[in-house]
Amino acid sequence: MSVTIPFYFYLPDKFDASHGFSGKTNAWACSLFIHVGLYGTAIAYTVTSAISMRAIQKSNCYHREGHEAACEYSDTYYMLIFGAVQLILSQAPDFHNIQSLSVIAAVMSFAYSFIGFGLGVAKVIGNGFVMGSFSGVSTTTSIEKMWLVAQALGDIAFAYPYSLVLIEIQDTLKSPPPANQTMKKASTMSIITTTIFYLFCGGFGYAAFGDNTPGNLLTGFGFYEPYWLIDLANAFIVIHLVGGYQVYSQPIFAHFEKWICEENGFLNNEFYHCL
Repeated sequence: MSVTIPFYFYLPDKFDASHGFSGKTNAWACSLFIHVGLYGTAIAYTVTSAISMRAIQKSNCYHREGHEAACEYSDTYYMLIFGAVQLILSQAPDFHNIQSLSVIAAVMSFAYSFIGFGLGVAKVIGNGFVMGSFSGVSTTTSIEKMWLVAQALGDIAFAYPYSLVLIEIQDTLKSPPPANQTMKKASTMSIITTTIFYLFCGGFGYAAFGDNTPGNLLTGFGFYEPYWLIDLANAFIVIHLVGGYQVYSQPIFAHFEKWICEENGFLNNEFYHCL
């Protein structure tokens, strides 16, 4: 019998993809911005995961000691834990091998979104009235209002980062039908679904707290009880971001592996060994 040991990379190079229709200069610029976005997303996921893990610890502290207790903890160790987990998961050879991780991350996303939405609805019902106003958070100056609007637009832009890895996702689809057609349908459905969740969670969160709405309903401690449900939602966030980090980091890994080992025959050829 023979054993085939393939060493190659499935992921398309963003530079090659953009060079084909926009020229070398534009391709370099496009590749630069995309990779900066991927790096930024990975950093944001690391920080957010650490904040959610710290929120679990704080939630349990508030439950034991009371809501006025000085429950302050560092998130440094949580970042190190998250990094250690990613170091292990990063050994996956390519984008194809993290399919199950991506599915788990999607399920976790739906789970904590439903929890956040449910807590917001419950808070509005408990208040007996809707807080806030149609004009949004009240400010003293127009400059401050413009700054808050700019922050909101930035949050909205960051809420749809999947376009950074659209090429890699499309490359994993089987044909027929053509991958670009399948990707277009999937993108449309996912954007509509995601936007609906964002509107419900953000809308009911603002209706529940008004101008005092925390930046993150699950880690900003607008809600203290039921603490176990908040802990569960934050655990779902961490699991989601563990998978999400890999989705956005695998293209970076592939890019540097191809760049560093481009001339390495051992990594880029197939070897046959008869047993």
